[in-house]
Amino acid sequence: MDFSFNAEQEELRKSARSFLKDHSSSQAVRKAMESESGYDAQLWQRIAVELGWPSVIIPEAYGGIGLGYVELVALLEETGAALLCSPYFSTVCLGANAILSAGNEEQKQEHLARIASGQTTATLAYTEANGRWDSDAVQCIARRDGSDFILEGTKTYVPDGASAELLVLAARSEGSSGDEGISLFVLPATSEGLKRKHLPTMDRTRRQAEITLDRVRVASTALMGEEGGGWSALSRTLDLAAIALAAEQVGGAERCLEMSVQYAKERVQFGRQIGSFQAIKHKCADMMVAVESARSAAYYAGWAASENDTEIPVLASLAKAYCSDAFFRCAAEALQIHGGVGFTWEYDVHLYFKRAKSTETFLGDAAYHRELLAQRIGL
Repeated sequence: MDFSFNAEQEELRKSARSFLKDHSSSQAVRKAMESESGYDAQLWQRIAVELGWPSVIIPEAYGGIGLGYVELVALLEETGAALLCSPYFSTVCLGANAILSAGNEEQKQEHLARIASGQTTATLAYTEANGRWDSDAVQCIARRDGSDFILEGTKTYVPDGASAELLVLAARSEGSSGDEGISLFVLPATSEGLKRKHLPTMDRTRRQAEITLDRVRVASTALMGEEGGGWSALSRTLDLAAIALAAEQVGGAERCLEMSVQYAKERVQFGRQIGSFQAIKHKCADMMVAVESARSAAYYAGWAASENDTEIPVLASLAKAYCSDAFFRCAAEALQIHGGVGFTWEYDVHLYFKRAKSTETFLGDAAYHRELLAQRIGL
């Protein structure tokens, strides 16, 4: 089993790194996160039209370029390192993956081509105020009304939920619980009765929103898959999203290491570079071990996703648990190495620390995924 990138994949990663160096600099990230939408719409169009990143995992039959998860992992490692402010993760790793997992042929033809071309941004809304990440997170109600459905409830912590144009939404039948009774719907964000608002969050590089459903009526054509049988597709979508997020975390952790080493070479105390002190050396060495171990976990999970391997659920939880710990540890150590200036606005370390914390909890923290991993291997 060879986990090295081939020539095409390596070129994709290098071109992404070069593009992001020019267009997702510290100044660009800070400007984008202060904007109303949380990202630069013109940059998003360049990413979609010139680079074709939204089309990476969408099959050619639906307007994509039909690459695999290995290529997606390579891209996300770079976007995570650059703290790219864009709806890329929400659109591709959540919205498109949900449609690929649960949508019928007509729904895929209708929505995936527009996602691949950058015409439509999308996201997945399934978590709610109970703070859970399993099937019991879904409490919104989907009620039959003739041939239509009426959706009621409130979704929270929805990535790019206030700006996405297409929503994949999870709701359940009245009286159901657990894995049973969950249905997935795909609907325009402009649907009547649907209200959205930004949520104040610690990590401003990735916006989250609250979505309120006040008797939102959708046609039966919005239902993806069988009524009440959506948990299997939703669970697969969440596993694939966890792998994607782990790849982002690897990129962020490596950038924390790079910033720490650079600062340790520049900062002088007691007439010496602080990088010459054993305590700083050991911190950087430990960070490097964490980064390389996290990379191995994310790459292995990405390979499994590309091969549609049966171990995807196990490897998704393994990667998310380890990479969450690694990124947060590296971000925290970077703050320690930088000292008091690390949390000042002028330095970028605090931005990575906040992203590390938000991605640690999103889709379930390390403790949740270790427990889930134990269950999935039969312990």
